[in-house]
Amino acid sequence: MVYKNFSFSTPFLRGYKQLRIPIVDADGAAVWPEVFPLEKIDELRVAVGPRHFSAQMMLRFVSAEKARLDADALHVYGAEFDPRSARIGEFLVTGAAAYWDPSGGRVKSDGSVCVLVYRDDRGRRVFIHDVMYLVVDDGDRHPLAHQCDMVLDFLQRHNLRHVAIETNGLGNALPEIMRDVAGRRGMNVTIQKITNNRNKEQRILDAIEPLLTTGRLYMHARVRGSFLIAEMQDWSPIGGAGRDDGLDAVAGAIAMTPRPVRPLGGAIRPYRATTDFAV
Repeated sequence: MVYKNFSFSTPFLRGYKQLRIPIVDADGAAVWPEVFPLEKIDELRVAVGPRHFSAQMMLRFVSAEKARLDADALHVYGAEFDPRSARIGEFLVTGAAAYWDPSGGRVKSDGSVCVLVYRDDRGRRVFIHDVMYLVVDDGDRHPLAHQCDMVLDFLQRHNLRHVAIETNGLGNALPEIMRDVAGRRGMNVTIQKITNNRNKEQRILDAIEPLLTTGRLYMHARVRGSFLIAEMQDWSPIGGAGRDDGLDAVAGAIAMTPRPVRPLGGAIRPYRATTDFAV
């Protein structure tokens, strides 16, 4: 136990002592092994990331203003999702989330972004499998309906029937427009409304940073060619550094409850029928 004398400016606290007991001591041993053995401590470190672990478990605060999103920490992969085995390469997928953070879609407006994220809950991995930045012509008289068409195309490419739409502001009208557009195309789509009230920078930091810093965030090679990498490189938790619309959509997809994914069945095996009948 480590005590430290503090001289607070507030008179009623003057002379009090502060007690700090980090979960791991200076020699790397667990201070309360009956409740928190080293294996469980390692799980906590992976779950929350080094910055939160330092503040919450080691009692050493690290300011969020110092946090950055290191794009080099991403694992890039090229495998597609296999619905028969519910795998991406060697990893078993347990959930999927399609998330649309909309805007007007004009060239000079905030970005309108739809993203697909897969999850491997057993390994606590997240896969940014595809991302689409939606842009419509400045003279388009029905920009929201045309964006709905683009999102429906996106869902069809990935054989999905569920999308979450952020309904803050302009997005409030989109669920009904999406249902109308989907109905005219003969598609059955489930729409989940999402309302965000938290600060955008905090949402991005809490969702993405722990995954990046613990090596659990994966990105498909096609996404690497999008604006998302530039957004990560320019991003700052204090804001104002540049565009972050793609990061906001990714954070929304990570934070939402995913749709469960299960294997559809084994690979199709060809069979040859015996046709040499004796009649």
